[in-house]
Amino acid sequence: MGSISVVGVLVTILALCCVIPSLATDYTVGDSSGWTTSYDYSTWTSGKTFAIGDNLVFDYAGGHSVDEVTPSDYNSCSVGNSLSTDSSGSTKITLKTPGTHYFICGAYGHCSSGMKLAVTVAGGEESTTPSTSTNPLITSPTTTTASSYTNSSPSTLSPPIAILFTCLAVFKFILLLS
Repeated sequence: MGSISVVGVLVTILALCCVIPSLATDYTVGDSSGWTTSYDYSTWTSGKTFAIGDNLVFDYAGGHSVDEVTPSDYNSCSVGNSLSTDSSGSTKITLKTPGTHYFICGAYGHCSSGMKLAVTVAGGEESTTPSTSTNPLITSPTTTTASSYTNSSPSTLSPPIAILFTCLAVFKFILLLS
């Protein structure tokens, strides 16, 4: 009977490990409009709660880019000092740290025409944007300087919290078997 309980625990852990990565939400920036000029991204972010592990998916035509920038460069629409950049036409950024992350289009005049996005990831300070040019947040389908989903659910469970709850559930299950 003891080996059956161990197998049950292992199967439960395996099943929960498969569920945890799916808890992240993919947000298509601008929804069906995508990453474009003359769009109000402040309105787009309102009502959304971004969590660690969520992904920002930028879909855009040629002539645009996604540049992660400092708060100062975001506010002044300064290009040329980006922390990371991608111009592949489809950029997926995994939000790995809490705080506010700033993105602009690096094409001349596009930021001042509305192509700027500030996203606050739950659980952090006002700004945690790295100050170096190596940014682990950017992953891209193509090789660039930096490393359609439409699921804009405003509430998700962050992976670290899900792992904590999973461990607690497994621990309780093991105690019940003892």
